[in-house]
Amino acid sequence: MKIDAVRAMKIDEMHSELERLRRHLFDLRAQAVTEKLEDSTQLTKTKRDIARLLTVLHERGEQNVEQRQAHLSAQAARR
Repeated sequence: MKIDAVRAMKIDEMHSELERLRRHLFDLRAQAVTEKLEDSTQLTKTKRDIARLLTVLHERGEQNVEQRQAHLSAQAARR
């Protein structure tokens, strides 16, 4: 994901993409532990994408990103 694409996103889109990337990173780590991960560079790429999203969120003055993520996850679990 390029930084220009991240900057073009709305804040709600960024939060949903951040949640998706964190789930993906969790899945990649699980695959790495069970030795089913074919491309280990995916871990690094996903971490960098997460960092890009967090950087742009902080640049825009977004506060309490972690709390909002927890709230969105809790809402999704209720559905």
